[in-house]
Amino acid sequence: MYRNFFVRVCEIIVEVLLCACSSPGHRDGSAPRSSPSSSARGHEVTGLARSDGSAAIVEARGAAVVRGSVEDVALLREAAAAADAVVHLAFRHDIAFSGRFAEAVASDAAAIEALGSGLPSGGAITIAAGMLGHARDGVPATERDLPVPGGVSEARQPSSTAAFALARRGVRPSVVRLSPTVHGEGDGGFMATLVEIAHKHGISGYPGDGAARWTAVHVRDAARLFRLAIEVAPAESVLHAVADEGIPVRAIAEVIGRHLDVPVRSIPAGQVDEHFGYLGMFLGIDGPATSAITRELTGWVPREPGLLEDLDQWHYFAPGAGSKWG
Repeated sequence: MYRNFFVRVCEIIVEVLLCACSSPGHRDGSAPRSSPSSSARGHEVTGLARSDGSAAIVEARGAAVVRGSVEDVALLREAAAAADAVVHLAFRHDIAFSGRFAEAVASDAAAIEALGSGLPSGGAITIAAGMLGHARDGVPATERDLPVPGGVSEARQPSSTAAFALARRGVRPSVVRLSPTVHGEGDGGFMATLVEIAHKHGISGYPGDGAARWTAVHVRDAARLFRLAIEVAPAESVLHAVADEGIPVRAIAEVIGRHLDVPVRSIPAGQVDEHFGYLGMFLGIDGPATSAITRELTGWVPREPGLLEDLDQWHYFAPGAGSKWG
């Protein structure tokens, strides 16, 4: 699921970087690189791809391809040396979800270090990070907030630390915290998974009273923010890809239930993990956040539909959509 999600995000980043209007990707996580040409022509983009399928996705979007793996730090360094900027979305979810999370984080930090060391002085690098686990006591998180100790985002903080350390080399690093749902047509992430779970069980559920709030951003708005991050974000900026600042998970369940014509019900605490699988650990986290500082720093303005409006567009419920439940 995660791989499908990042393929889609990377595809749209490629589109936005190539477009004159304002991450290249692959299935195993991408470390896309862009070389700015003139702003009137967009950027020249190269995407890292390990498989033939991933290479085809990158090429279909009009980008060049470097074949290899995010684990090959020598290749990353060499490729970054030929670029002016890097957009890094890679994370080794394959080993992270096999009980080796610390190893995945260490691998990510090593990739960031390699990419940054390859970039010429004055280059830019932006990396993706998570949003959940920054809000405290119901207060929306801002870009200045650090992860809650022991929270879901704290374990990945070494990646941000590695990125910001590159500023000492004359590189301009930034971190884009992605909302837990980056939605839009073709999404195979959390929303598509919730639709699949509701379809499977015949009820659209939510944990407890459903008051936990999630932020959301449309995939195209997120892609535009990654572009602005490499173009204009100040060094060591934390940026929030947040359009909807806090949607109760019950409201999400209600829209899904209406479209699938199934009951909407609370799932008791003792059944949450069984019902939602890996999503159970995230759905109960209250994670509101703002993006006011991001908008001020970059001029970013979300312009695509919000999450609930997007869920009403039916593409999440078409046969074969999302995580392929139909």
